[in-house]
Amino acid sequence: MPPPNFQSVKPPALRAGDTVGIVAPASNLSAADLDAGCEAVRRAGYRPFYFDSILEQDLYFAGSADRRARELEEMFVCDDVRAIVCARGGYGANYLLEKLDLSRIQARPKVLVGYSDLTCLLTYVADSTGLITFHGPMVAKDWAREGGVDFASWQAALCQTVAWDVPLNPGVTGLVEGEAEGVLYGGCLSILVASLGTPFEIHTNDTILFLEDVAAKPFQVDRMLMQLKLSGHLERLRGIVFGEMLDCIQSANQGYTLQEVVRRIVGDLGVPVAFGVRSGHVTSGNITLPFGVRARLSVRGGRVGLRIMEAAVSGE
Repeated sequence: MPPPNFQSVKPPALRAGDTVGIVAPASNLSAADLDAGCEAVRRAGYRPFYFDSILEQDLYFAGSADRRARELEEMFVCDDVRAIVCARGGYGANYLLEKLDLSRIQARPKVLVGYSDLTCLLTYVADSTGLITFHGPMVAKDWAREGGVDFASWQAALCQTVAWDVPLNPGVTGLVEGEAEGVLYGGCLSILVASLGTPFEIHTNDTILFLEDVAAKPFQVDRMLMQLKLSGHLERLRGIVFGEMLDCIQSANQGYTLQEVVRRIVGDLGVPVAFGVRSGHVTSGNITLPFGVRARLSVRGGRVGLRIMEAAVSGE
């Protein structure tokens, strides 16, 4: 497994009054959700911008793959756009991987934020260009609802040029004790697993791997973790952080917890494991996590700490 191309290419920090480009690389979205999210972005002090074609629909996609790829590229080269935030996930970002002109992204590094289906874009861009990417709130989802965004982590990740501690939500627990340092990386578990055996396969060596998903039954989570394990992608990890794993239950009266399922699979890896960090599919307060930076995970006496050891953005 080759090492990831983590070269810490840090995009310029987001500032008050900056223009935020909004893109739809996957599923189609509603105008009402987009409007609600844009209004929240304005209240936060930014200027939302999107192309009218963002509302196109082709089956369950936000228009053709060519349209979606060109939209993303144009946001990177547009002089007025400082950061790029995805509108929603769904399905379809994998269609863009063979179409993107990475030279346009490398020439103008910018903040790129998303999660869920956009995991494949975050990992592909990070692995191929070294650009730090961000697992965090999306416009027509989290921004569009009250309490959907954790602003402390958003500002720390995108606006500050210092190390910082991730403001962990109540309910975060330790499954396996220990301390480790590595490159923070990961995203939606099902999307990460879908990359295996493709030219866009994830690179997990020496990482603190963040894993989250939604509405996956425990046996399905088990199967995906076992696929990662059997494929060798868990062999050289430094640590694992699980998300909230929203609605990942078999039934309300199941006689086991998802934490027990997870611990059985990853408990023998010899690395610290934490569970419950609200980033991605969450009940509220979506935490922004930078992928491609050094981080330290500490799990001691039931207490969990996650420190981002370097700025994820530059002061340009």
